[in-house]
Amino acid sequence: MTAKPQHVAVLLGGWSAEREVSLVSGAAAARALRESGYRVTEIDVSRDLGALMAALTPRPDVVFNALHGRGGEDGTIQGVLDILGLRYTHSGMTASAIAMDKTLTKRLLESVGVRSPKGMVATREQVLAGDIMPAPYVLKPNNEGSSVGIRIVRPGDNRDLVDAESWNHGETVLIEQYIPGRDLTVAVMGDRALTVTEIRPHSGFYDYSAKYTDGRATHLVPAPAPQAVLDEAMRMALLAHRTLGCAGVSRSDFRWDDAIKDSAGVYFLEINTQPGMTPLSLVPEQAAHLGISFAELVVWMVENAACHV
Repeated sequence: MTAKPQHVAVLLGGWSAEREVSLVSGAAAARALRESGYRVTEIDVSRDLGALMAALTPRPDVVFNALHGRGGEDGTIQGVLDILGLRYTHSGMTASAIAMDKTLTKRLLESVGVRSPKGMVATREQVLAGDIMPAPYVLKPNNEGSSVGIRIVRPGDNRDLVDAESWNHGETVLIEQYIPGRDLTVAVMGDRALTVTEIRPHSGFYDYSAKYTDGRATHLVPAPAPQAVLDEAMRMALLAHRTLGCAGVSRSDFRWDDAIKDSAGVYFLEINTQPGMTPLSLVPEQAAHLGISFAELVVWMVENAACHV
């Protein structure tokens, strides 16, 4: 039996487009862990591997990974922690790398019956050359989270949406059919789908700003939807978590075409293996709805951390 952890290192910051969110997530987790009696070391992770090694000395009992985006959510830091033989929260290297690649994730999940919007990968040049599919459609980076870089192309829009100056998310773009309707999300904690939240942005769509700016979106928990829709979203979230081999906590995002009254209108968009832990974040909100406090959630994540090798 693994001994109860005493010393937790919280990794936060990093160098991705989601650095600021990670700093908030990490600080909130560290505060909750200290209040729960753990000794906590906060580590702002950079590309300096030697500095990280020094910060992890003496070895902590568990690493709480509060990094988001590239470097922290894509299997990179997980590989380092695996080499060191450290226990850490959330998913391991392979699941993290697969989940960060939206196209690969869609292909794997479609093979087990998880419905997602029709899509394709294209270059920036192909996108700028004209409509690559009938508008409306969605442009998104293949390997970013928190809705970073997502743009909706509507009929009549100009095509100056993916150019050399504004697009720094790689040479390829994921193009997806736009699904009308509502945004849904489901957190999975261990082997349990928690509940379904509907997110209603006050304007536009649920972009990075709406996710992390107070007052920009309303969260409805549980989502006001037919039970068949709720059941399908929870089924697909748990199936995605299991199929990719995720661990700890994940969160899957969906669109529900509410013109289709049964569960056939639910479409999987992506899975987040390092969901946010900010005051506006969806996983803590769903846990609280079920009577699990923020501190209890964070402690559960630490006590269920694993060594993935």
